[in-house]
Amino acid sequence: MSIITNYEKEVVNQAQVRRATTEFINIVNDLWYDRSIELVLFRNPLVDKRASEVLNLIDYAKEFVAKPISIQDALEIAKAIQSIKLPASKLDIGKLAYEYHLINDTNTDKVDFVKNQLKDVTEAKTIAPKDVVLYGFGRIGRLLARELSSKMGKGSQLRLRAVVTRGKIDATVLEKRASLLSIDSVHGDFLGTVQVDAENDALIINGTTVYMISAAQPEDINYTKYGINDALIIDNTGAFRDKEALQRHLVPNGASKVLLTAPGKGIPNIVHGVNHLENNPDKIDVFSAASCTTNAITPILKVIEDNFGIKKGHLETIHAYTNDQNLVDNMHKKNRRGRAAALNMVITETGAGKAVSKALPVLEGKLTSNAIRVPVPNGSLAILNLQLNSETTVEVVNAIMKQYALEGDLVEQIQYSLHNELVSSDIVGTTAPSIFDSKATIADGNTIVIYVWYDNEYGYSHQVMRLAKHIAKVRRYTYY
Repeated sequence: MSIITNYEKEVVNQAQVRRATTEFINIVNDLWYDRSIELVLFRNPLVDKRASEVLNLIDYAKEFVAKPISIQDALEIAKAIQSIKLPASKLDIGKLAYEYHLINDTNTDKVDFVKNQLKDVTEAKTIAPKDVVLYGFGRIGRLLARELSSKMGKGSQLRLRAVVTRGKIDATVLEKRASLLSIDSVHGDFLGTVQVDAENDALIINGTTVYMISAAQPEDINYTKYGINDALIIDNTGAFRDKEALQRHLVPNGASKVLLTAPGKGIPNIVHGVNHLENNPDKIDVFSAASCTTNAITPILKVIEDNFGIKKGHLETIHAYTNDQNLVDNMHKKNRRGRAAALNMVITETGAGKAVSKALPVLEGKLTSNAIRVPVPNGSLAILNLQLNSETTVEVVNAIMKQYALEGDLVEQIQYSLHNELVSSDIVGTTAPSIFDSKATIADGNTIVIYVWYDNEYGYSHQVMRLAKHIAKVRRYTYY
């Protein structure tokens, strides 16, 4: 075959692949917006993705499970899902494609296969939508607003109804709030619409009204005035950290639950996927989603503890600089944080080592920790140096971690990286709180060193969302 003939075949093939990808994307979006069925690919979101993004995820899936998964497989399984009656749900099309290849019979009808795999999804779970109020509108607050608005679908789960901030609210302030939500220097443009409704002190996000409320303290607000009832308050201000202070949100004003996006005192500190089922939202009203670093390392530490046992260890987190540091050298109440954040590596403390034990009590007193803030605006790295109860190898550690990333209770929390060239900017926008760098693992007898990347803003925000759905009891059926 001549080079020219071969090239012409490649051109025809890539056109067919692109056409199939476009058809797949249309089905993904139709299922989501028409039937509240969300398709993901090994936990990676697919709604509103471009063709190139989908094809890159297909390539990852093929390498991850070592099976010849193609866009055609994904398309045919998506068509099968579209053809059968299913309730609102979240289905991993990567896992379905993987399981289809495992049966070693490519002649099996995909509709029959999907029906068999999803046979337990017979009746829709009764879900009462939950109103959500964001108390604070900083980095995490705005990412949560983006996620809540873009994943609203038919509004059967979490509904963003209001945002509370300090200071006056007028047309100028609303325009600035809208701009900060629409455009982000780290995470790019919001794939939605944001308009200002100055007459009603509100933003219209993707066509729905979100009231902007000014208040100096929680007791000043009556949410029922805005048609908001039984709301979940997500407090991302950091101003209230203990149970007594956070309960101030629960005065008779239309709020019923509180979720703090920081470590809390006297309340359950939860890493979703690890200990969320130990805390019943029917009995508890105030929760903490712990910290971004705690959410990054706890799932990984649970895997290691469950399989090897941990004698002791040290955590060093190489963390992006944050808003609490100074832009230029100036006074700061904490040591070293007063030095220019974008010009220096800054040693500081982290409570993540101790905080892990709130989710994994077995690790109480076993971990020391420290942090280095570095000149990047987002994307962090945790280095875990652990002494185990048994000896192991790099291959064994990686194989176990890969299995947990593929199936089980931690599939939403752990992403397994196969990338030889992984750097911090590559992990920005990852929904998993823990990205296990399989190429960096070190093992020497009973000592291992593990590298865990995490998007300290985006990945953490998705953990907050998962926990919010648990608290609100609006989680749909998931097939992972």
